[in-house]
Amino acid sequence: MNENPRARRLADRIQVIVAQMLDSRIKDPRLGFVTVTDVRVTGDLQNASVFYTVYGSDEDRAETAAALKSATGIIRSEVGKQTGVRLTPTIEFLLDAVPETAAHLDAALIEAQRRDAELARLRAGARHAGDADPYKKAPAETDESEQPLDDER
Repeated sequence: MNENPRARRLADRIQVIVAQMLDSRIKDPRLGFVTVTDVRVTGDLQNASVFYTVYGSDEDRAETAAALKSATGIIRSEVGKQTGVRLTPTIEFLLDAVPETAAHLDAALIEAQRRDAELARLRAGARHAGDADPYKKAPAETDESEQPLDDER
């Protein structure tokens, strides 16, 4: 993906501003333990999507989403002041699904590890279905002409 460097710089700056605002200036009691994970700005610098995670339950996530929605105007105003761009981008807060995805992957890895251990346990007591060496060998044939004579030594 060929990303606009100016949009990336603006996204990085917006991420810092939003994190500082949530930490120091937004005093909404509904705001939970929020982490701003990423910001993506469109190529025309008109829209910014702020991805965040919330530590806690589903109720905490819902309350935090409501608090962020009510604080969007103040945050956008501060972003406009601190970035100095001609048109301040609209800000949209999106719950980041990375922690849930990571938990799902962790559960899948634990299940795979359990199955591997069970398979290794089954292999330890396993025996071959047939002979240990399934390849037939011809008996060693010896010619008298190939054996050295005691006189020739």
